[in-house]
Amino acid sequence: MKITVEQIPEQELKPKFQDASQLGFGRIFTDRMFTMRYINNAWTEPKIEKYKKFNLDPSACVFHYSQEIFEGMKAYAAEDGRILLFRPEQNVRRMNKSAERLVMPTIPEEDMLQAITELVLAEKEWLPRAAGTSLYIRPTMIATEAFLGVHPSTEYTFFIILSPVGAYYKEGFKPVKLYVEDTFVRAAVGGVGDIKTGGNYAASLMAGYRAQQKGFSQVLWLDAKERKYVEEVGAMNMFFVFGNKLVTPALTGSILPGITRASVLELAKYLGLEAEERAISIDEVIEGISSGSITEAFGSGTAAVISPVGSLTYKEKEYVINGNQVGNVTQQLYDTLVNIQYGRQADPFGWVREIGKI
Repeated sequence: MKITVEQIPEQELKPKFQDASQLGFGRIFTDRMFTMRYINNAWTEPKIEKYKKFNLDPSACVFHYSQEIFEGMKAYAAEDGRILLFRPEQNVRRMNKSAERLVMPTIPEEDMLQAITELVLAEKEWLPRAAGTSLYIRPTMIATEAFLGVHPSTEYTFFIILSPVGAYYKEGFKPVKLYVEDTFVRAAVGGVGDIKTGGNYAASLMAGYRAQQKGFSQVLWLDAKERKYVEEVGAMNMFFVFGNKLVTPALTGSILPGITRASVLELAKYLGLEAEERAISIDEVIEGISSGSITEAFGSGTAAVISPVGSLTYKEKEYVINGNQVGNVTQQLYDTLVNIQYGRQADPFGWVREIGKI
């Protein structure tokens, strides 16, 4: 794919961040973006251009029928100056699966990977190097045809934006408090809960807002049919530690197949831990916390990587896990995964892709 690169005058470049510890998450964006249009049954005009606002018709399909998908991934700065991506081919494949589910055009894997790579390299001065920081990558596709009527669009825009980020949760790598939601539901089997589309997150906002008003970091969702089985957290897949065994909800069609989730399962076995994917009820979780058979809990996702869970509140009663402390298993998995992502230790899985140097 031939990508056109637009030159940006020096005086139009944004001031770079000065203090990486103050980055937060998703508030600062780099100078450039990648865009490509789908029209007449073909992807056209791939280019890296100045980050700018879109000009869309008020009747664009994305506004009315939510034909929209996205991905989330990161670029990491290794200590020796290498720029690393973590399993980017998995994000590309998942995005194409999301596209197929919403009747949107797919993009050749090599083209999407090329676009990501060239944009990150063009913006490598924005890649933070402080501990725990990274360059967040957000590929997105939206339906842009102007019409009213429930059917797929024939025109789309694919774009990628970048954001230098710190920790996803303000707590950093410290135990978070989760609220178990047993009234609202996020997604049902047979729906679109297993793809990354904005509607899933819109459906979670009310419960998430209520939980945050009560002082919780996130919502832990239960299944839509029985409100009985644990599914996922708003931005993470969920894991429970039973001594030397990890248990995570099975992928039944309503849970996002997280790339970090899959990595944790592989890494656990490599480290000599048992790993099991199965249905786990909230009653089993509460009993396990109360009896001490559940020794740790954590969430996993691109944004937070691994986030220890210190307590669950269910039916207004709080259940504290491991004394609200980070457990040994959680710490080991986090340290190993992050060290692989930043190139600080050997990658026995071939997960890390080097794309250039700072």
